[in-house]
Amino acid sequence: MSVTERDVLAAMSKVVDPELHVDLVKAGMVKDIRISGDAVKLKIELTTPACPMKGKIQADTEAALKAVPGLKSFELEWGAQVRATGGGVGQGQGQALLPGVKNIILVGAGKGGVGKSTVAVNLATGLAKHGAKVGLLDADFYGPSVPLMTGITEKPVSPDGKTLTPMSKYGLKIMSIGFLVEPDQALIWRGPMLHGALMQLVRDVNWGELDYLILDLPPGTGDVALSLSQSVRAAGAVLVTTPQDVALADVVRAKSMFDKVHIPVLGIVENMSQFICPNCSHATNIFHRGGGRKAAEMFHIPFLGEVPLELKVRESGDAGVPVVAGAPDSREAQAFLEIARNVAGRVSAQSVRSIPLPVMQAR
Repeated sequence: MSVTERDVLAAMSKVVDPELHVDLVKAGMVKDIRISGDAVKLKIELTTPACPMKGKIQADTEAALKAVPGLKSFELEWGAQVRATGGGVGQGQGQALLPGVKNIILVGAGKGGVGKSTVAVNLATGLAKHGAKVGLLDADFYGPSVPLMTGITEKPVSPDGKTLTPMSKYGLKIMSIGFLVEPDQALIWRGPMLHGALMQLVRDVNWGELDYLILDLPPGTGDVALSLSQSVRAAGAVLVTTPQDVALADVVRAKSMFDKVHIPVLGIVENMSQFICPNCSHATNIFHRGGGRKAAEMFHIPFLGEVPLELKVRESGDAGVPVVAGAPDSREAQAFLEIARNVAGRVSAQSVRSIPLPVMQAR
């Protein structure tokens, strides 16, 4: 019995991406089917190189192909193509402002001091480490910390006098207002000035082609966060909190803001979840634990992961080396890498909901 392409497509249509809830054929993820007698080669193109469900998809694909009558051997090739999402239309300017950026991810928090910038920097570094093309924009005008956390002290240049070239480090394209002002200079700007400066950083930076642009918002729900949310086409927002109740109360306000501007919340990250003693490995819940997960359940949004309270995270940030880059095998780096995979998966799910899916037909 000879194997046909129709047989292979029928088998692959039974494999469902657990994150997208769509079968691989309908999602257009099955590519380059080559049949030679009783052997088959094909390519599975994931929707992100940071796919959190690759292992499950691979196992289900192998099981489906083994069940094809007459098929004795198969070879899988893996690839990834990040798709653009149309979620969170704002004022509809996002695509015009950033035509080469597929997905904009906002990282916010209802209050300061929860490690929002630490999460943003390591999320961006984690996505890049997985193989994605990533940019990082520090939009926290009152407290830009990305220059310190990335160890960048140089000033960006403008080759044409009109656009700025972002700084490059750790596989990221990076821009911050902190690169353009002196470290000890206080920005005493009102809303219109902030909005204008912010739009310049978005519009007049040569970001090029990016899979993800991570925007580190200022804490709270003030002018910058609101203007940015209304001006760009965002795939969604990541909310950062610490476990205690006083921090979780601010999650309510942050989520309310994103709901009002129609930007989906991709999920919640709980930072400083517990302290593990480096000497005896005893776990201490300094700021309580589980509050982020409880908030996620309350709002019916995904819990993206928790980051332990570790000295290495603080030391890495102060040294200008994100822990994901400086200590990739550490427990805290692995936590950030898991969060990056989960965020990428949620963005992929948003892209499936917002655009028509291609369908691969059997020849």
